Amino acid sequence: MTDTNPKRSEIPPEQLSLKSSFQFQCHKGVKCFTDCCRGIDIMLTPYDILTMRKKLDMNSEEFLAIFTKPEILEKAGLPVVTLKLLDDERKSCPFVEDKDGCAIYEHRPTTCRYYPLGVGSLSYSGEKGEKDEFFFTVKEAHCLGFEEDKQWTVAEWRKDQGVDLRDQVNAGWMELIVRKKSLPPSMRLSEESRKMFFLACYNIDKFREFVFNTTFLSRYELSEDEVEDIRNDDIKLLQFGFEWLKATFFHTGQEKFKVKEKK
Repeated sequence: MTDTNPKRSEIPPEQLSLKSSFQFQCHKGVKCFTDCCRGIDIMLTPYDILTMRKKLDMNSEEFLAIFTKPEILEKAGLPVVTLKLLDDERKSCPFVEDKDGCAIYEHRPTTCRYYPLGVGSLSYSGEKGEKDEFFFTVKEAHCLGFEEDKQWTVAEWRKDQGVDLRDQVNAGWMELIVRKKSLPPSMRLSEESRKMFFLACYNIDKFREFVFNTTFLSRYELSEDEVEDIRNDDIKLLQFGFEWLKATFFHTGQEKFKVKEKK
């Protein structure tokens, strides 16, 4: 998740753990309030799109068309979406209000919740599916939040900002990205595979149509309970999609998608 505001500093990040502490607070009384909502580059996670489109009473395809911009993730070569900014002088977030801040605060994206923290990965074990994550502070020249006297640990901040659940839901999506990055550049996905990745990860309503209105379910031995779960629960459908993509792209977890024998 990146940020392209030219005002932002290039200080090398200090690696933090969940127990590490930092000093920060953001509120309306801070002079730079909402400055961090301008000239930004926010990658939206699959769970972000689920919650934001519900808040705005839109289906996923409408939300993607109006509020997102398609990108290709560097190194992974996978399609992702970023938040489309307003075409104003400050390149503002479409949901920011000068006086009151975020108009969809309870449903704001994961990147906004993490700020002023970022997340990185030192290594990844493809066989065991293990990631070695670390955190770092994103210190920007304009931000005065670090001058406030509120102390947090990384774990406390994550809990306060509600990112634990989001990271849990998005874990399968992150695993797909990290696995793809770990492969040699020559191992590229086909255009059809990239389209399927986009569909399953971001366009959840169209993915549901794909699962239930095609021959998809007739190919696999899925229990009735699992089928009902993914029919009625967006999060379970999303995580089902992640697992299916992992089995399709990387041939792991294929036991969950046992192909029916032809009669």
